[in-house]
Amino acid sequence: MSISERNILAINRRWFFSFFIVSGFCGLVYEVVWLRLAMASFGVTTALASIVISMFMAGLGLGSWGAGRLTNRILSGNGPRVLRFYSIAELLVGISSLAVPFELKFGRLLLQHMGSLSAWQTSRYYVLTGIWIAITLVPWSTCMGSTFPLLMAVIRQTDRLKSDRSFSYLYIANVIGALLGTLASAFVLIELLGFQGTLFVAGGLNAILAISAFIMSYSAPSVVSTDAQVSAPAPRPQLYGLPSYTPLVLLFTTGLVSMGLEVIWIRQFTPYLGNLVYAFAEILAVYLLATVVGSRIYRGGANTRSRGQSTLVWSLLALSTVIPVVAADPLLPIFPLGFSLMRLTAIALFCAVAGFLTPLLVDSWSSGDPDRAGTAYAFNIAGSIVGPLLAGFWLLPWLGERWATAAFSIPLFAIAALVVFQKPRELTQRPKSWQPKLYLVLAIVSSVLLFAITHDYETRFPIREVRRDYSATVVAAGTGFDRGIYVNGIGMTVLTPVTKFMVHLPLAFMPHPPQNGLVICFGMGTSFRSMLSWGIPTTAVDLIPSVPAMFPYFHADAATVESSPLAHIAIDDGRRFLDGSNQSYDVIVVDPPPPPHAAGSSLLYSREFYDVIKQHLRKGGILQAWCPESTDSGTLASMTKALTQSFPYVRSFHSAGKYGIHFLASMDPITNLSSADLVSHMPPAAAADLVEWGPEKTPQQQFDLILSQEFNPQDIIARSPQTPALEDDQPINEYPLLRILFHTSR
Repeated sequence: MSISERNILAINRRWFFSFFIVSGFCGLVYEVVWLRLAMASFGVTTALASIVISMFMAGLGLGSWGAGRLTNRILSGNGPRVLRFYSIAELLVGISSLAVPFELKFGRLLLQHMGSLSAWQTSRYYVLTGIWIAITLVPWSTCMGSTFPLLMAVIRQTDRLKSDRSFSYLYIANVIGALLGTLASAFVLIELLGFQGTLFVAGGLNAILAISAFIMSYSAPSVVSTDAQVSAPAPRPQLYGLPSYTPLVLLFTTGLVSMGLEVIWIRQFTPYLGNLVYAFAEILAVYLLATVVGSRIYRGGANTRSRGQSTLVWSLLALSTVIPVVAADPLLPIFPLGFSLMRLTAIALFCAVAGFLTPLLVDSWSSGDPDRAGTAYAFNIAGSIVGPLLAGFWLLPWLGERWATAAFSIPLFAIAALVVFQKPRELTQRPKSWQPKLYLVLAIVSSVLLFAITHDYETRFPIREVRRDYSATVVAAGTGFDRGIYVNGIGMTVLTPVTKFMVHLPLAFMPHPPQNGLVICFGMGTSFRSMLSWGIPTTAVDLIPSVPAMFPYFHADAATVESSPLAHIAIDDGRRFLDGSNQSYDVIVVDPPPPPHAAGSSLLYSREFYDVIKQHLRKGGILQAWCPESTDSGTLASMTKALTQSFPYVRSFHSAGKYGIHFLASMDPITNLSSADLVSHMPPAAAADLVEWGPEKTPQQQFDLILSQEFNPQDIIARSPQTPALEDDQPINEYPLLRILFHTSR
């Protein structure tokens, strides 16, 4: 091969590297936005999130496996043709930016028209939802997954001398792109463009990739170069002297453990980082950055080290699972207050080692063969599907964060022991025989000691009750009036009269005796209990099963309240609950979980949500929506605009102690009543409940306190008039970073 030909091949490889940076960027954007759009259509539940991620990953695995078969059996030996198939795959992925949002909305309408067949809170609903999500996402994510073996085939057919580790070469580029996609989407694009605009950016980039690859296909050589033909790959050695299928088992295991631990890390570090989208982005960014570093270390030593020399790495991988447990311990003063982000560095070692091993295993199995690489990567993805399900639905509810981590470390220690004690068959230099065994023993002993001295987050509360489920770890803590409830370490609410006003204020303003009511978000159960004091059928909906289970911790009469024939508690997403119900209510009380910037909370403040609410309010019915007053002006203005643009009649009141704002909204005029009029509408039990915690002594004084603090909702909008109304596609409250940093609004 001439020097000029080698230069052309080097330039092409750099182009392929660039392609995969862009492709990785787009893939991450699609995954994030599709998950959020699916939640808006089908419910913010852990089961739904698991379905979406599983279908996305299943498509990637199917595409990786299928494209490997395609390149081996149909496209073999024809580089230009493979590049054209690659360009088609990228073009189809770009089309998904237009198609998927409409497909998800259509699926929501389809399920609504199925009636009882897709009734809320039934297994049938999730089966039908899963089928539709599979129909929607799997074809597009299959196209994404096909890109790895397709470009590997091009490299193998045009430059076989460089193809032996082509997977790791493209893998690094893909992870770098995913890292950039994480940062750009979470911190810039979604805030500026919304979800649909962000998808358009990704779709445009895919179209550019498709055009570039198509043009390049006309200059790519159609046959393997002479040098490559005579340089056939050496026979594939057995890794660590184990059976030939071992890399597939190891890839499945590392995928399972890595993604399972990611689910655990989100719970472990939420108390320190918060429950904002930025916190999740930070975890993912550290994960991806460390993966890039590990993959780059593997690539840097690929030509000087045998893969069999990585035996010590498995002991290090197993040990590194324990480090996040230490960093998340609330009783070990390792990190000073205000340095919570530093705790994330604890996951870096594991991610770096996993980033080292994944491309090593795929390269070991495939040696550049796109068919075998597609199969190997599909095994890794299969593990990535099982890991989160295993962690979320079994290990976390059963064992908790710390011991679930220990459970995931066991298969890694087993692999390390298998590798260390296996008699070497490779004729390569390996560490002295006693060193790997010593390091493994030290790793095991260190892990046992660290698990023995560390604590779960709830141990910071001396008096507590703890419940875990597939959604969250819930802690009820404290005594007397200082009791609080924490979901994954985030304080949800306190015993306060504000939660009583949320119910009594709209019910007392009703122009006729109320017949029933709905409370969305259970909290401590105070609003649910207060609504039942009116003697009306009351339904409370909460997303997390363990939250209503804590009701007796905060109210001594909880058992009596729950046993009332008027009481009903539903475990469901509030919006999905209403979508699947034909029930109408006189009063609907919405108290979204704090803070207003919390991930997913915009779905309970958006115009689309209020459109759903309007369909379930009776004539004269009232919606009570509450929002903390400490929220930034742009977010408050956006929330208020959404409300005033959805309802013709909106009144706003500062709550007791000016702790938050009560918005009353209706499709009919809300009569201007005095405090005495409001009290006259109340049954005796409700009047007694209103004054139970003060701050005033009589019901009339309580209402006087609130009525005296009424203000015009336009006053809030005037603080940030250019901020658009909050919509599902424009989650103003969840993405405020640029607005806060630069004091601007879109």
